[in-house]
Amino acid sequence: MKHHKTTRKFGLETNERRALLRSLALALIDHGKIQTTEAKAKELRPFIEPLVTKARIDSLTTRRYLVRKLGSGGQPAAVKKLVEIIAPKYKGRGGGYTRIIKTEIRASDGGPMAVIEFV
Repeated sequence: MKHHKTTRKFGLETNERRALLRSLALALIDHGKIQTTEAKAKELRPFIEPLVTKARIDSLTTRRYLVRKLGSGGQPAAVKKLVEIIAPKYKGRGGGYTRIIKTEIRASDGGPMAVIEFV
């Protein structure tokens, strides 16, 4: 049954979906904002916001947790940027670190597009 299960599957297997969210999160951390489909942006938000909340506490345990969630494939720079640059901006904020702005519909297939960015 699908009661109260709100995650989108995007037609992908579990590990593929996890890899997609990781790559979107890494791109968001790297660039500060990305343009993607509206559905992917809405799925990325609950993935990235707990990571920012966790990153506000700079410790070895936190860094290891972030490496585990973001993947260890040569991404220590992303974890370092998240902990040292992005998270300190939100020390006094209770949540809501990202914003989703709907943009124009994609011309090729009519997919609704959105920009997700850090506030």
